[in-house]
Amino acid sequence: MFEKPPADMPRRPARDLIDAVVDHMRKNIEPLKYSTLVPSRYTVYLHPAEFARLEGIVPVLQEQTTRALGEALESMNRRLSPPAISRWIDRFRGEPPVVRNADVDWHVDFLADPDGEMREGDLLVDSELLLPARPELGIGEHTRRITTVHTGHKTTTREHSVDLSQAGAAQPIRARITYEDQSGRHCYDVVKDSLTIGRGGIAYPVDVRIASTVDVSREHARIRRDSTTGRFFLIDLSSLGTTLNGRHVPRGFDEVEGSKRENGTETALPDSARIGLADTVFLDFRRVS
Repeated sequence: MFEKPPADMPRRPARDLIDAVVDHMRKNIEPLKYSTLVPSRYTVYLHPAEFARLEGIVPVLQEQTTRALGEALESMNRRLSPPAISRWIDRFRGEPPVVRNADVDWHVDFLADPDGEMREGDLLVDSELLLPARPELGIGEHTRRITTVHTGHKTTTREHSVDLSQAGAAQPIRARITYEDQSGRHCYDVVKDSLTIGRGGIAYPVDVRIASTVDVSREHARIRRDSTTGRFFLIDLSSLGTTLNGRHVPRGFDEVEGSKRENGTETALPDSARIGLADTVFLDFRRVS
């Protein structure tokens, strides 16, 4: 859950929303070979009462935010431009990278928090950037999603990438997960090489969404399949722990400057296993031959 701000936390001025989106854009660039991309799509989430207070001026906020993004992009490019006196040299060395919008236009939305976890004064900025395939690095087309959460005087950032190279095509079932949560019994067919399990939320996109108490983390665990060997691995991303056949697995992340960064620690999954999420919800994993 998001950390609660102090009781005397003043309402966040509307201009802070614009500044937060621009700051998010500046910090989340994606360098390519000949240019540098910045996200074109932004969603800003607010506490419902805060959103209600600003709902009447959302069109103005959108217009001024897109204007501020454009001005910031121009400023970033001016700083990269060489002095006029040396431009003739750069014709032989190549022009410096150009920072550009990944799309033709900016897209900015302001919405009320649908999960009911934010407090007045909280601010969440979410961006999505569609990145082209880079075959030389073995990377397919993918979407990079970055979420910045401002709570009181604390700011945290989360990054999540979705591989689109297999999207749209029928994939063989690699494994099957069955479990029971507060909404009933479920069966999930594993067709991807990576899937995330947890309660999910606006800042936590998951593949297997668990209806449970807060003991189960928003992003609790990840299952990874090695495409070369076909073996599966379990990664714990939770606050209260993950078990494999009754034994706790080591934590797969470190807290670094307010951000959760995976540390590469993972545990091999046998062909048949029982995965426990905070000893609250249990998933039966079975590899399909």
